[in-house]
Amino acid sequence: MDDGKPSEPKTKWWSRPPAERNGTAGPEESAAVADAGAKAPTDAGEAAEPAAGVSRPTTPDGDFIPAPPVTAPEASAPPVTGPPAYRAQPLHAPDEYSTPPYGGPGPWAPAPPVQRPVPTPAHGTPVPPPYAGTNSHGTAAPGPTAAPAPVPGGQGHAEAWAPPPPPHTVPQQHAAPQPPVQAQQTPRTEQQTSQWLRYDPWGSPQQPLSRPGPGQGGPDSRPRGGRRGPVLVGAALLALVAGGIGGGIGAYVERNGGLTTVELPQSGRDDGGRAPDSIAGIASSALPSVVTLHVDGSAESGTGTGFVLDGKGHILTNNHVVAPAGSTGDITVTFSSGESAPAEIVGKDSGYDLAVVKVTGVSGLKPLPLGNSDNVQVGDPVVAIGAPFDLSNTVTSGIISAKQRPITAGGEKGDGTDVSYVDALQTDAPINPGNSGGPLVDTEARVIGINSAIRAADSGSGLDGGQSGSIGLGFAIPINQGKRVAEELINTGKATHPVIGVTLDMEFTGDGAKVGGKAADGTAAVTEGGPADKAGIRSGDVITEVEGQRVHSGEELIVKIRAHRPGDRLGLVLTRGGKDLPLTLTLGSASGT
Repeated sequence: MDDGKPSEPKTKWWSRPPAERNGTAGPEESAAVADAGAKAPTDAGEAAEPAAGVSRPTTPDGDFIPAPPVTAPEASAPPVTGPPAYRAQPLHAPDEYSTPPYGGPGPWAPAPPVQRPVPTPAHGTPVPPPYAGTNSHGTAAPGPTAAPAPVPGGQGHAEAWAPPPPPHTVPQQHAAPQPPVQAQQTPRTEQQTSQWLRYDPWGSPQQPLSRPGPGQGGPDSRPRGGRRGPVLVGAALLALVAGGIGGGIGAYVERNGGLTTVELPQSGRDDGGRAPDSIAGIASSALPSVVTLHVDGSAESGTGTGFVLDGKGHILTNNHVVAPAGSTGDITVTFSSGESAPAEIVGKDSGYDLAVVKVTGVSGLKPLPLGNSDNVQVGDPVVAIGAPFDLSNTVTSGIISAKQRPITAGGEKGDGTDVSYVDALQTDAPINPGNSGGPLVDTEARVIGINSAIRAADSGSGLDGGQSGSIGLGFAIPINQGKRVAEELINTGKATHPVIGVTLDMEFTGDGAKVGGKAADGTAAVTEGGPADKAGIRSGDVITEVEGQRVHSGEELIVKIRAHRPGDRLGLVLTRGGKDLPLTLTLGSASGT
């Protein structure tokens, strides 16, 4: 049954027609060529006809392009009558290397033309004529030609367009002349002749699709090389000025934090109230009762601290603070409010290193309450107030580091009359020269000690404390002892010292306090009828304990005894002949200096 398909086998897409032996096609070979879309002859009386909708391509001169030769089958074909059919020419030139898929012509359809959108020019803009460019040989490509009309009788009357001639065309002398194909041709429309439809992506580079106008770099455009120099110089100057301005603004912003006034957030003012047991609360309560003393004498001067004892103007301080004034010097008291008033010495005692002065003509004094030093425990927080190095109203804080530290100070006279014996409270609150005589208060702002001495790094312990400053070893006279001495100084002008009536051997290097052989004036070391004599103490005995506390030296024994009042009963332990003897005595009294 004849279904309109070729009766011979189809050529594969990668196959290539056999090469021409002599470069030209013979008459028999040209006559046997038929289009792949044409109907193959089935008998001797039937001739091949062109496929519907396919037109025969022509050269720019109007000649038909011959189809490539096809090898005739072994059986002799009947002669073809009528015009021969031609297959559509592909858009690209034949590949001489047979590279798939663009090898020799085969039974495949030509690629559709590349269609691109045609920009619509503005109203009134002149459109230049289409420019075809040049072909691969450098000659002008032919302009648009009339497209063949659709062949009647095809399915759906489809319209087939003949692609433009490839860059490499077969010369006419190599192709056999073929009779023209009778096909009706109609002129192309404006849209069909668009320059994009003539664009061959496989062709050689051509000229632009449209000629540039005078404003697009055409021959009428003027060279602008002479204007680039000033423009570049101006741009460089503008960039330099802009960079300088930007740098200045950046530096200003970095230094000042911005171009506007900066206002940092801050909390509002409070009422100033603090907890009574805080350091601020303690200082606020105690400062109005603390004063600074400036002492000027004939030989020396100094600064110290004191605190108000009562509303009558009595102020307690250290003896070594007022000692430079002597009997003719001046003492000035400055209160925390800044007011000053002259003061006079009421009484002093070098053995306890305490003194009382009194101001007159001052009202509204606030006494500082007194605590109980026997209640103090190691580790209790304390606050020291004074004028170190004449810096008045200085507040420092610390704790009680130890109790009952035997401290001796003074002794500059050499006769021992100015030596002080203190059973002191040790504190790590910073105390410096100028703090002497100031109060050491507890968390309820009550006085528990009088700051008197520090341990300096370059000197021993002393009431002046040296000049190297605090190293965290400060000592204060317990307020229980200070209260008794202050009352005696205010009432009588003198203080009494508890005594046991013996002379100690201060050069003894053993453990304990040894009773000497004789007194300094040549009399007996044990005062006849005194407390020691009545208790049975003899010369050469070594006292090792007082009230259950170990005694290691003569100074320590004096400190332990002066920590009590005259008339107190003390329990002692002494060593005599290698034996320990406990005994009890009642303390006597002696006037201080």
